[in-house]
Amino acid sequence: MDRRSFIKNAGLAAGATAAATTLAAPAIAQAKKTMTIVSTWPRDFPGLGISAQRLAARITELSQGAITVEYFAAGERVKAFDSFDEVASGNSQAYIAADYYWLGKEPAFAYFTTVPFGMVVDEWNAWIKFGGGQALWDEVSGKFGLKALACGATGTQAGGWFNKEINSPDDFKGLKMRIPGLGGTVLSKLGVSTISLPGGQIYQNLVSGAIDATEWVGPYNDYFMKFYEVTKYYYTGGMHEPNANLALGMNKSWWESLSNWEQAVITAAANEENAAQFEETMALNGTYLRKLVDEQGVKVAAFNDDIWDAFGDAAKEVFEENRAKSALAVKVDDAFQASLRDIGGMMAQFQGTFTNQRNRVLGIDA
Repeated sequence: MDRRSFIKNAGLAAGATAAATTLAAPAIAQAKKTMTIVSTWPRDFPGLGISAQRLAARITELSQGAITVEYFAAGERVKAFDSFDEVASGNSQAYIAADYYWLGKEPAFAYFTTVPFGMVVDEWNAWIKFGGGQALWDEVSGKFGLKALACGATGTQAGGWFNKEINSPDDFKGLKMRIPGLGGTVLSKLGVSTISLPGGQIYQNLVSGAIDATEWVGPYNDYFMKFYEVTKYYYTGGMHEPNANLALGMNKSWWESLSNWEQAVITAAANEENAAQFEETMALNGTYLRKLVDEQGVKVAAFNDDIWDAFGDAAKEVFEENRAKSALAVKVDDAFQASLRDIGGMMAQFQGTFTNQRNRVLGIDA
């Protein structure tokens, strides 16, 4: 081919590419979609709320505007705990929440946020992505016309804030405590009156005396809730929420109407935030724990072995009761517990051994 023919053909090819680009743009513009997301967290809520807003913005950004997200915090479009019905009905396309809020609809939902004595974040993510957990989640969510993806994690949560020291299982008797999920059911076995409240209502209920104790997340998130103004007893890792993973729950019909590319964009954004929220929380928890102790005089303590044993006995009862409520709960619990022993046993031998010995050798306080 001579130079003149090459230039001519190259020009035609460039023109064809330009034409294709020109033709593609209007097609994308016509296919633009609006995705309305409702959340169970207040706007600009440190940790959880900011993470939800970040995910909403990221979907728009990653799709280059092909999917434009309209985000509504708790109470802006619907009340926090109305998010499930809002999305299942198709009025909105998605919610960001903790799926254990929907235990009253299906007991199996508990396993897709957290359960007492359950998986930590690494274990849960491994189960969901590579151990069959996502297929089970699809089955549970699909029962209600939903499709869920993991979109955040808080790590092992604090045992809670109390207006008195907890030195024995008997000290739980008569307490009024905000604690949702199966963890709340466990504490009810020890005599606690449990209450489920959205995050934005906890502080005022502590101040008024409507509740004596609460769990929330951990030092970073809890610092901004100002629970320390009401109670000073703060307990470290609890049995109730070892991982606390969050869900982007979408209307299934809407999800299935999306192209493979659109689904991939949303999945990528959710995966990104699933990691980012956990990493951000881990990075900041130590800083804010020191601030709680040094600046606010919070007394940090750990539950003793007698209390942990009482938790364990109560948890066994709760799991049996939960399994009796639903065939799906039995199916999910069987799979969850098998994976917990497989993945968790390995992690204890390798990661657990290392961290315990590292902390001993380096003198890192537990």
